[in-house]
Amino acid sequence: MKKISPTIGLVLSGGGVRGVAHLGLLQVLEEIGIEPVAISGTSAGALVGALRAAGHSISTILDFFKTTSIFKIGHFATRKPGFIDSDKFYPILKEFLPDDDFSALKKKLYVTATDMVRGRQRTFSHGQLIRPVLASAAFPVMFTPMEIEGQLYTDGGALNNFPVEPLTGECELIVGSNVHPFKDLQPGDIKNTLAVMERLFHLSIHHHSIHKYHLCNVVIAPHELAAFGTFDRAHFDEMFEIGYRAPRKAGELEALLRDE
Repeated sequence: MKKISPTIGLVLSGGGVRGVAHLGLLQVLEEIGIEPVAISGTSAGALVGALRAAGHSISTILDFFKTTSIFKIGHFATRKPGFIDSDKFYPILKEFLPDDDFSALKKKLYVTATDMVRGRQRTFSHGQLIRPVLASAAFPVMFTPMEIEGQLYTDGGALNNFPVEPLTGECELIVGSNVHPFKDLQPGDIKNTLAVMERLFHLSIHHHSIHKYHLCNVVIAPHELAAFGTFDRAHFDEMFEIGYRAPRKAGELEALLRDE
């Protein structure tokens, strides 16, 4: 009797341009025959998840990251809170997601964003697609919030940078990818008020994430990504390679298949 494969879900964290490392993991999954039926993503993970759920190849998504300029003059915001206008990226994503609707995707997708007005997380999985994805990826202060149904939404990672919850109970096995690394510092590294604020922000995200690792069967969290900044666009290929090597070194994904 043929063995029935379990349903597999994929969690994609936020992490700025380090989200390219998610693509390395996706490449490994493809090579060893693991096909997630559902993806839950936030921030950069929401972008990768939406493009992959739409059926785009890994090379196409990597090229999207490499060629989509963030800091173009035409992208700067006027009379909006934030430096970069999130709305300016709508037509860019529309080329890749022409139907602009969750129902047009080839996989189930969950996108988390932060409701700034009511102070809570919202998970999007139906209706319009692009604005929730852009809201989820709107890094606070850097990008302007997105208006959706009269409310303002910003980076999903602010409240939940590792959104495993939508997949629990829906998928039999869950693979997590966390590309928001945390590293120890020296006392001298914290030199000013901004450094203190940034450190506390990363501490909060890190601890909220690792406390949910037990909900996954496998978690890939390459510590080497700590060498790259949130908006470091000079090392895409290196980040992809780190994302590709990490699960290969651990050998956990192959074990997951053997244990089905």
